[in-house]
Amino acid sequence: MSQENLREVEHETVIEAPADAVYRLIAEVGNWPRIFPPTIYAEQVESTGNEELIRIWATANGEAKNWSSRRVLDPAARRITFRQTVSAPPVASMGGAWVIEALSPTTSRVRLLHDYRAIDDDPQDLKWIGEAVDHNSRTELAALKENVERAHAAEELTFSFEDTVRIHGSTEDVYDFINEADRWSERLPHVATVRMTEDAPGLQVLEMDSRAKDGSTHTTKSYRVTLPHRGIAYKQVTLPPLMALHTGYWTFQETTAGATASSQHTVTLNVDSISRILGPAATVADAREYIRAALSTNSLATLNHAKEYAESRR
Repeated sequence: MSQENLREVEHETVIEAPADAVYRLIAEVGNWPRIFPPTIYAEQVESTGNEELIRIWATANGEAKNWSSRRVLDPAARRITFRQTVSAPPVASMGGAWVIEALSPTTSRVRLLHDYRAIDDDPQDLKWIGEAVDHNSRTELAALKENVERAHAAEELTFSFEDTVRIHGSTEDVYDFINEADRWSERLPHVATVRMTEDAPGLQVLEMDSRAKDGSTHTTKSYRVTLPHRGIAYKQVTLPPLMALHTGYWTFQETTAGATASSQHTVTLNVDSISRILGPAATVADAREYIRAALSTNSLATLNHAKEYAESRR
């Protein structure tokens, strides 16, 4: 392939958030479920110096997919270079960079650079790739601007917490109990009905109706990523009024006595709903406590039933 058929393009947007905050939100892939609505879960697979391999699970047209990408991080220059590990035809190679520049203490310019080649330098394929990169870059930058501004503004409204139980049983049995969510209506008193699909191995869509203490039921839908036997990550996509975001992660670790299992939640409050749901005098602290109590109650109920299940199988 000739060098003249390497195409290079650039797109940009201006974001109302400090450049260091924008860089951090993009650089730390754990933030991606907050700033990219399609992203279910993202993790660092390998890291050597300032280079890393990341894996991303995300939805596209309602379907969950995953892929890997190599990145080089340069915090001083606020530059993140990326390259696809495997490109799909007609793309022969694809890479680029995010570059974040400070326009003022509270405003940033984000530049998205791409370089690409087509298989056999085919002119029609080059045209098709160029149109796709242009459309996707404009769409991605518009979404990035909206969601980074929202995530930065909501940082004081975002919090995480974790519940843990110790189990005299195997991590495999505990993992199986959480993984087999299609059986939760049989195994968990607070779950009324469950609908779960797993069209691709390790990518689940889970809908369930849960019972509250007052007897009412509410429906939730989540996408889940299963990582045998170490964890299950999820992103809830139907949210109650008090939450603007809810992601979670079940973790399982072996111990000398058996295992520990934890349920971690990250929540962003929807501040506009606090007074309507909890009363005019309610504060952000009240809402945090209310949500933590509700989520911990269900998580601990599930963990304790998983504990009984695993210990009964010793």
